[in-house]
Amino acid sequence: MPAAARVDSWLWAVRMFKSRSGAAKACSGGLVEVDGQKAKPATTISVGSTVTARVGDRLRVLEVTGVIVKRVGAPEAQRCYLDHSPPPPPREFVAPAGVRDRGAGRPTKRERREIDRIRGR
Repeated sequence: MPAAARVDSWLWAVRMFKSRSGAAKACSGGLVEVDGQKAKPATTISVGSTVTARVGDRLRVLEVTGVIVKRVGAPEAQRCYLDHSPPPPPREFVAPAGVRDRGAGRPTKRERREIDRIRGR
């Protein structure tokens, strides 16, 4: 294992981003911090660093426990960090609107308007 690595490469290797270019764009866009400082893609990290990244709609706070530069399997990648992220927000349950019985045919104009009203259109 190397002693240090680029933050964009490490984020990709531990499967936080699907591509290294996606991780680099997140760094360039100011969505990644290393030890409290905004990180450029080439910022180096080492064991003990804290990486904070906004991945999708979640904030991920990761403590580096292993430095890797090549993408590895998910179980091995999870051993390279400790996740201190806040829990994800609860998903809102959305009841299926306008579910029709199979073979019931097309909805009438009135039924379609009710479906649109329920869906908020």
